[in-house]
This record gives sequence, structure tokens and C-alpha cells, in this order.
Amino acid sequence: MAEYAAQGKMPEVLFFVGCAGSFDDRAKKITKAFVKILNNANIDFAVLGTEEGCNGDPAKRAGNEFLFQMQAMMNIEVLNGYGIKKIVTACPHCFNTIGNEYPGLGGNYEVMHHTQFLKSLLEDGRLKVEGGKFKGKRITFHDPCYLGRANNEYEAPRNLLEKLDVELLEMKRSKKNGLCCGAGGAQAFKEPENGTKDINIERTEEALETTSEIIATGCPFCMMMMTDGVKAKNAENKVEVMDIAEMIASADDL
Repeated sequence: MAEYAAQGKMPEVLFFVGCAGSFDDRAKKITKAFVKILNNANIDFAVLGTEEGCNGDPAKRAGNEFLFQMQAMMNIEVLNGYGIKKIVTACPHCFNTIGNEYPGLGGNYEVMHHTQFLKSLLEDGRLKVEGGKFKGKRITFHDPCYLGRANNEYEAPRNLLEKLDVELLEMKRSKKNGLCCGAGGAQAFKEPENGTKDINIERTEEALETTSEIIATGCPFCMMMMTDGVKAKNAENKVEVMDIAEMIASADDL
């Protein structure tokens, strides 16, 4: 973004990568897949790079409002300094926090989840999605809490999967009745409390019941939890966990 500003240019959209997409090895693959799609669709985008800080969601959910506001204000200062209007992110936590909680601190932007943005590109004819290697495959979609129940977005990811010509199989708990993967509310960063079963195991069992070949998701934290769940059930040879952006990027090997 600093390079754009130096040239007096403004990108069509700012890609807010997020902590997971920047540092987690598995989530980095989602970031790269999404960038591959953006480049393929000739989208003029920029990233903040080293100027990007954590959106503050984990701190807020863990109860540290002071730290959240510090992190948020630093990002808002940078974003407003560049005059950013439109943001896209592959993380529902960034999407929810920047879209719903930054306005109260002076950060007003149009924020889109990457599935919403890709759907808009499809509708505008700037992106073509075809089944390719996923055509006819059995897929189930796990709704991220901060995309689904928190922001009522259930259709964008499913529309994209339908464009891939997959056989979409819903879990017994989906959409408004979906079950959390267990990572939200800063739970991803701590050990679970004692109980009879971890949430991600319960959710993975529901996904496996659909006999799907791929568990699709749209959140790096859901990706982490569902992948761990699949490993715990020794089902790595039967089912793969993929982000929708990865599926689109590799469907026709863009």
C-alpha cells in the first residue's frame, strides 16, 4: 500500500491478510490461492504488509478490551491515513471485527469476506469458475460462526461451490443451526476445558457422516480445527479439508 500511495494511486480493494493468513503455514496456502485468483481476474489490489496489525478479535473475545482498542486504533490510523474505502479478507474474524466493531472507533469501510468478493466477481463476469477436478465430488461446507450466524452470510460460499459443479451435502447442523469448530472466542489459543469430547471432534464427526470427500470452509481457524479433527479420527486418507479459495484456484489450475 505504501508503494501505491507513493505513486498517488488507490487500489480497487485492500486485501487484509490477517494473522493466520500471514503466519500460519496452512493458512498461508489460502492467502496464496486467493491472491492467485485476484491476479487471474486482473484485480488491482494492495496489502498493508508490515503496517498491518492483528485486528484485535482474539484480545476482545478473551476479555482484554483495552488491548483490542489499542490494536484496532493502530490499524484504523493506518487505513484512514491511506484513505482506504474497501477491504476484503479471507478471515471471518477480521471480516466481523473490522466491519462491525471498527466503526465505533472511527474506522468505516466496506468490508467483504473473500467468498462474497469472489461471488461479486462472478456476477460481474470478471471471474469464471468451472468444476474442473471437483466436478461431481461430494463436498460438505462448514459454516464459520463469524460469517454465518454473526453476519448472516450463508449463500456466497455455497453459490461458489455450486459453480464448481460439486454435490453439496449439508451436515445435520448447518447454516443458522451450525456448530462452532471450537476456535472462536480466542479458544484456539488455549487448551480446552475438561469434558467428554472436544468440539472440533464433534464437528468433524458430523462432517464425516455426510461421506464427503472434501470438507470445505472459509476460515483459517476452522481450517485448523477441522484438520486436527480429521487427523484425530484417522481419516486423512478419506477426506481433505480445503478453503473455497483453494478449491477455485486449483479447480482449473488457474
